[in-house]
Amino acid sequence: MNTMPHNANALVRCRWAGNDPDYLNYHDREWGVPVHDDRLLFEFLILEGAQAGLSWITILKRREGYRRAFAGFDPALVAAFDQQEQAELLVDSGIIRNRLKIAAAIGNARAFLDVQAEFGSFDSYLWRFVDGQPLQNAWQKPGDVPASTPLSDAVSRDLKKRGFRFVGSTICYALMQAIGMVNDHTVDCFRWKELGGADE
Repeated sequence: MNTMPHNANALVRCRWAGNDPDYLNYHDREWGVPVHDDRLLFEFLILEGAQAGLSWITILKRREGYRRAFAGFDPALVAAFDQQEQAELLVDSGIIRNRLKIAAAIGNARAFLDVQAEFGSFDSYLWRFVDGQPLQNAWQKPGDVPASTPLSDAVSRDLKKRGFRFVGSTICYALMQAIGMVNDHTVDCFRWKELGGADE
């Protein structure tokens, strides 16, 4: 089924979207859309951590593999993974078989549950960093978009303090972009206005 918007080829997009159908669909339908569902937030947290040192398309192509391997990104189930399940993940070709990243994902699930217990939801915890509202940027060109910001530094520090791993500032900023905490579509991209960007 064609999931691309009508007249998709005529649309102006962020240049990073390229021509890959998976990338285009992700850009057009997900990237920068505010996410408030804890399970989806956990999914992005794990996927962004898995991306460290790799391209996002590498992870995007394995997304279904990750969903299968990590119990549909149910943090309670992932937090309960034992050594046997961790060993099985290390030979699962559907994901990035990196021992440190796999161990971090399981540990992060446990830290995620702790945050939920403290704040009621991970959503409440994370979105308080932007007072519950997406930050609307107005980048003119791709080179203007930062890899990290003082805010992502703060998010990273707080997550690390709570026991999360693979949550450096750059990873946190990528997470914030993906889940719509910031609108980092460039101003010429059709999604910028759709997600709340406005002309000066």
